[in-house]
Amino acid sequence: MADSLGIRVFFIKGPASVLQGLRQAKLSADVDVFVDPARLDELLQALRERGWHDRPVDPDSRTFPKHSVTVHHSEWPCCIDVHFRFPGMEKPPRVCFESLWVNTETIALAGQQMRIPARELGVLFLALHALREPLLPACRQELDYLGELARREGLSEGLLGLAGTTDALAAVRPFLEDLLPKTTSFVWPEASVEWRNRVASHEPGSARVLAILHATWRVKPRMLWGALFPPPEVFLGTNIYADMSMAGRLRQHRARWARFLRAMPRLVRDLRGLKSSGD
Repeated sequence: MADSLGIRVFFIKGPASVLQGLRQAKLSADVDVFVDPARLDELLQALRERGWHDRPVDPDSRTFPKHSVTVHHSEWPCCIDVHFRFPGMEKPPRVCFESLWVNTETIALAGQQMRIPARELGVLFLALHALREPLLPACRQELDYLGELARREGLSEGLLGLAGTTDALAAVRPFLEDLLPKTTSFVWPEASVEWRNRVASHEPGSARVLAILHATWRVKPRMLWGALFPPPEVFLGTNIYADMSMAGRLRQHRARWARFLRAMPRLVRDLRGLKSSGD
């Protein structure tokens, strides 16, 4: 469809990464595609005309600025996550896409000739994705796997260059520091507030708490109200089949608060850690 419209797209993560040997075999829950940001609306409209529907999303874009649009279809078993930017890459989306596009290659998959990231860029995407939750065992295992591969194939210089052209140096620093020679002298930039919030949000509700703390006093009350009484899209974004009757919503509110209260001790500990580190 994208080819017929002349829209540049390439596919990230998923089965292509497994075929490239960048990731151990695993079942993908959705399809991740990266589109030219200038043609995002055109691509989404074409998908809607073919029966795809936008998945409900949390309207709060201050907690985490949006980086993709997820669509689903009643006759397909998985969603499509249409990216127009990638968390950790701070370069303006349209400028960043041009740097990404020149680092793609073609592969045959599912009966199609598909664009996918070249080797170094594929590693960068997977590393940034895993670095969002580096304490999870699965993410730690993926980072270790990628680190061994990068050292074995001598990819560190290429990764450093790509991270620089996409403004991803701050986010990918924990991964790259282990790959570069110890004698390398390098000035690392500061991570953005968005990225620091993503990495620090280990517990349910912590992302919203951090966003409220960083917000101006003008918007804090509205954000707090949205956190206490979230709109239906918050529940439907997690489960499009969620029971949205009055009784169903009350049950989901109760479960949401129970998760938050259980996580409160760890959340307070994480916030103290951020404060002591000067954030």
